[in-house]
Amino acid sequence: MSTAIPFGMPSVALAQLAQDPSLPVLPVAPSGTPAIKSPRVDESTLPTTVQAEQMTGRPDRILHLDNDVDITRGQTNVTSNTATYQIIDNEVEAHGCVKMNRYGDVYTGDDLKLNMDTNKGFLNNATYKLAVGDGHGDAERVDFEDSDQAKVIVGTYTTCPGTKPDWYLKAKTFDIDTGLNEGVANSGIVYFKGVPILGAPVMSFPLSGERESGVLPPTYGSTNKGGLEIAIPYYFNIAPNRDLTITPNLITQRGLQLSAEARYMGTDYSGLTRIEFLPDDRLAAQEAADLKALNPAIPDNQLPKSDRYSFQSVQAMKLGSGFGLAWNVNYASDISYPDDFSRSITQSSQRLLNRELDLTYGGTYGSVTALASRYQVLQDYDAGQALISRPYDRLPQITYNKGWQDVDGFDFNLNGQYTKFRNSEYDGKAATLTNPGGGERVYINPQVSYPIIAPDYFLTPKLQVDATSYNLTNFVPITQPVTGVTAIPGTAQSFSRVLPTFSLDGGLIFERDATLFGNAVTQTLEPRMFYVRTPYHDQSNYPVFDSGLADFNFAQIFTENSFSGHDRISDANQLTSAITSRFIQANGIERLRLAIGQRFYFSQPLVSLNPPTTTPDTATTPISRSDLLLAAGGQITPTLGLDSNIQYSQSDNQVQRANYSMRWQPAPKEVINLAYRLDRTANALALNNNEILKQVDLSAQWPIYKRWYGVGRINYDLINRQIAEGLIGLEYKADCWVFRIVAQRIPTSTLQATSAIFFQLELNGLSKLGPNPMQALRSSIPGYQNVNSPDTMFNNGNN
Repeated sequence: MSTAIPFGMPSVALAQLAQDPSLPVLPVAPSGTPAIKSPRVDESTLPTTVQAEQMTGRPDRILHLDNDVDITRGQTNVTSNTATYQIIDNEVEAHGCVKMNRYGDVYTGDDLKLNMDTNKGFLNNATYKLAVGDGHGDAERVDFEDSDQAKVIVGTYTTCPGTKPDWYLKAKTFDIDTGLNEGVANSGIVYFKGVPILGAPVMSFPLSGERESGVLPPTYGSTNKGGLEIAIPYYFNIAPNRDLTITPNLITQRGLQLSAEARYMGTDYSGLTRIEFLPDDRLAAQEAADLKALNPAIPDNQLPKSDRYSFQSVQAMKLGSGFGLAWNVNYASDISYPDDFSRSITQSSQRLLNRELDLTYGGTYGSVTALASRYQVLQDYDAGQALISRPYDRLPQITYNKGWQDVDGFDFNLNGQYTKFRNSEYDGKAATLTNPGGGERVYINPQVSYPIIAPDYFLTPKLQVDATSYNLTNFVPITQPVTGVTAIPGTAQSFSRVLPTFSLDGGLIFERDATLFGNAVTQTLEPRMFYVRTPYHDQSNYPVFDSGLADFNFAQIFTENSFSGHDRISDANQLTSAITSRFIQANGIERLRLAIGQRFYFSQPLVSLNPPTTTPDTATTPISRSDLLLAAGGQITPTLGLDSNIQYSQSDNQVQRANYSMRWQPAPKEVINLAYRLDRTANALALNNNEILKQVDLSAQWPIYKRWYGVGRINYDLINRQIAEGLIGLEYKADCWVFRIVAQRIPTSTLQATSAIFFQLELNGLSKLGPNPMQALRSSIPGYQNVNSPDTMFNNGNN
């Protein structure tokens, strides 16, 4: 027979002990998952309920309990074979098969002493399992210091299931704080498969995925640019919205590199600052000599020095009253920095470093953006000459934009911009009118349209005017072969143009019920026509500050200007026609999309990016139509997706550009991607050393055997018969840990590439030892899924 007696006793709340900020941290995730804790209740007024098959003693002082003992107060419950309950002190002594559950944490052992008011006590020969993070272990003794804190004496900690875990942390003492969700191990050693792999006098680890300050696990790997690399980061969790990571990185062939990365975020601001510094680089002198031998014209201030460094700062903030401020500042010590220092396999080469400051305003009367921008060019001299044209600095650029929508059916928009350009590349050199050393540009572009939109058709007539003026400086006099314009040395040269553009965009949308591969779908037929008329204006003596020939694709053929930027306005008397058909399921999945489009010229386009070599009336080979664009793709089946785009030249009777891609993803963590790319357009030839671009790209993630997964990507150049970029790796998924080995080859210049191999051991709930290759895997393998995450499928039409 079981007897239950409630006792009402007051409780004493103890203050929590502060965590020592100097303690190193073993595992930490800078973007952790918040812990889910049981809500705490005030237990000071709650009664203590005692149950047992047999009770003896004095009900006002002490009770002796035997068989199926159960003592409960609030969220603390104790069961045992026998127990003694001190009523006045509200204290329990339990013996034999003791089990205690407090706030979801479960402890078992032989002998327990616990004060139900203060939550102080101890448990001998104990095991424990924490409610958050699946952490558990055993101990010779556990001392309870209050409701949140406990000290584990001569014990272990792991998140692996079972009594023989693959990894565990063993220490003389553990300080467990479930309130702060952290543990501290004193004289701790991490064992993996019974082998000690990491130890420290003091280690701190999160009981959940939350962040905390301390030493992060070391990262190690090897590259062909510096040899073995070993980095030991220290993480400062300054505040929930601010952190700092300082990393000493030993590069065996170069020296010790130091880096610091600060991240911060607030309601009205966010930013990141990163600094790297390597003093006395032992390979710098040899690299500088090799570059100088390759091209003696390389300026000495661009060559590697003994001290190597880089800087990056990105920030955006709201200033109030519609104002905002942002900047993006990047700097490197020399042109070889992106080749020599890839901090991880995910970092690709950057050779054009921007330094930009933006001040914005948005209000009732429109938006204004003022910016100043300069560039650092890290030239690639492997080809024997500089390959990158330095962009013009903008000091400053002020842009205004204002729109008025649906004013009696009309849409109005006004754009205006003033820019002062300068390019130090032409300092002391011969600059021309089209590539001057500097100048000013002002343009204003008012637009008005009258969109007519219905469910089954749309028609939008639009009229805009471009008024642009230039004032150029720092160039030498030349005579253009077409216009005969001669610049005056030592003086500014002014140009201006006013060009109207009329466009008419219209289309129809037809729908019908249909079937595709046996599935009910809605088929659409969407013809569209786009007419543009812009008169010709000779712009051969105009500069090219920020313009280029726009990419030719389905989006571009429905725009008024064939050039990007604002230095060229293409003359046009042309009609674009296209037709698209889609097969759409009821859930919105596009099973198939087919499209064809082409631009027809009623008059020969004459404006070009560079000065023409013939006059308009003697130009040869007139064209009446553009290349033909074709596209097909869609989620053909729930597991197979296809996409293809073709640019076909009817005059040359050949494909100018083609992209074909396929993704097969039959199950979670199973994906194969295959792509083919061909490009023989003028832009591609200019960027590829006058060679046709012809590449095959294959990437995959696939289970190999039981818990083993293979990952890889190869980008193969069919013209040069060589691997342009590659990645290969293996992943092993155990119950409580994951092992990864990933090797990657990244081209960093015309003739050079960085090869690296890195290892990572992820101990679930404790630490990731080694660099994180997730970004490289996701960017290299579309559809890649972390093997340590739950199985999920992409939105492939099954939903």
